[in-house]
This record gives sequence, C-alpha cells and structure tokens, in this order.
Amino acid sequence: MSAERALEGNTGVMVKVKEFARLMKLRLASLVVFSAGVTYVTAADTINWSTLIWVLVGGLLVTGAANGYNQVIEQETDKLMTRTANRPLPIGTLNTFEGLAFCSVIGAAGIVLLWTQVNMLSAILGLLAIVLYALVYTPMKKVSPLAVFVGAFPGALPTMIGWVAADGDITIGAWTMFAIQFIWQFPHFWSIAWILHDDYEKAGFKMMPTAGGRTSASAIQMVIYSLVLVPMGFLPYWLNLTGLTSAIIAVVAALLFTYTAYKLLKQLDVPAAKRLMFASIIYLPVVQLAYMFDKI
Repeated sequence: MSAERALEGNTGVMVKVKEFARLMKLRLASLVVFSAGVTYVTAADTINWSTLIWVLVGGLLVTGAANGYNQVIEQETDKLMTRTANRPLPIGTLNTFEGLAFCSVIGAAGIVLLWTQVNMLSAILGLLAIVLYALVYTPMKKVSPLAVFVGAFPGALPTMIGWVAADGDITIGAWTMFAIQFIWQFPHFWSIAWILHDDYEKAGFKMMPTAGGRTSASAIQMVIYSLVLVPMGFLPYWLNLTGLTSAIIAVVAALLFTYTAYKLLKQLDVPAAKRLMFASIIYLPVVQLAYMFDKI
C-alpha cells in the first residue's frame, strides 16, 4: 500500500509540474527568450557563455511569470474561449493561489538572476516586461485595440535585455533590435487575432486594429507594418552593427512577409491569415540569426 501511495504521490507531483509548465507557456517562453540569446551574441564582442546562460534562464523565468500572471488574471475569460478553456486554471488542475505563488517565485528568481549574474539594467527591463504585460496589456485587451501596441513593448524587451547584457547600456544597437521586433509584432499578432477573432469576441477582447474585425481596413494595417520592416532591415547595416549580407536577407524576408500580408488583403479569409502568421514565425528567427552570423 505504501508503494502505491508513493506512486500516486509521484504521479501527482508530475501532473503539477506539467501544469506549471503549461501555466508559464514553456514552449512559447522559450521562443521569446531565443530573441534575447541571439541578440546577446550579436552584441557581444566576446561571448561570455556564463552570461548567455543566465540571460536565457533569467529571461525564461521572467517571461514564464508574465505568461502565468496573464492566465491567472484571465482565468474566467479563458473558460469562454475554445482555445483556452483547457488551461490549468479553467479546468481546476491549478488554483489561483498556486498560480500566483508560482509566478511570483519564478518571476522574482528571474529578476534576481538577471541582477546578480548579468547586470542591474537587464533585471529592471525584466521587471518592466512583467509589469507591462500582466498589469497593463492584459486588462487593456478588453478596453481597446491599443492593447496590441502596449503589448508590443514587453514583447520586444527580450532583445533589449540581450543587448544590454552584452553592452551594459541601452545603446543604439539595443534600440534597433527592439524596434525591429516591436514592429514585427503588429502583423504577427493581428494575423493571430484574425484567425481567432470569433473566440476573442466571446471573451470581449479587442485585438483587431479596427472595430470591424476581419476587414480590408485591418488587413491594410498589416500590410503597412510589414512593409515598414523592409527599410528597417537595413538599419543594423547602416549603423555598422552587422554586415551587408544580413541586410539583404532581412529585406528579402520583409518583402516576402509583406507579400503574404498583401495576399490577406486580397483574400480577407482565415487561410490567408494563417499563411501570414506562419510567415511571421519564420521571418523573425531568420532575420535575427542573419544579424547574429553577420555581425561586424
């Protein structure tokens, strides 16, 4: 009997671990932190592998905390949407106290690690990302489409954290990488909002750029923002941060991204929005890796 109880206990612990990983959106958090790591390598004259590891670990914990706080705050609205109804809090595998406690612990740990193992400024930026995402962006989603604009700030901060970890300050390089990821987020998140528009309406979220939702006016804005990425692709080269090869790759990637947005404008349907979403997912790592391998 004791062996059976021990097995049940171990199973229960594993279930909790799995649910905490889902709460922090571990896979998504890892993709976000990828930007911080790549930007650190791009900025660093000499790679300090210890610093890089702490940037990744601290960034993962901070991002996971922000994601978790978001789910704690939105647990009732998550029940209304098909996409989120099976999250840990709506289905009861985690309760509010567990969610808050877990997010507070990993968030604090991430900030402390960034502060002590990287530098103070990266820790401050990490804290700012949590506050903006959880306390400003999350409640604003029900108030105004400007929530996407607000959410783009914490979404782009990992690039700034990575640069600051290498450079020690918020220099023009940090602002440049931040700006590229900041602009990229608009067509990226609006394409997702287009796909999930019906689900978002159930929860009262205002995620599309125009009140009409899936309209040509919304699609035009996606084209405009993706088009802005074309000249921005040259910025790191113009500023002598990276080489010409990466600039060409970035511009070509942005043109293909813009073409996908244009196709959505012509078709105004969910399949076209899905293609735009996938194009956005491909664009960012391709461009950031190109900068990293072509740094001067």
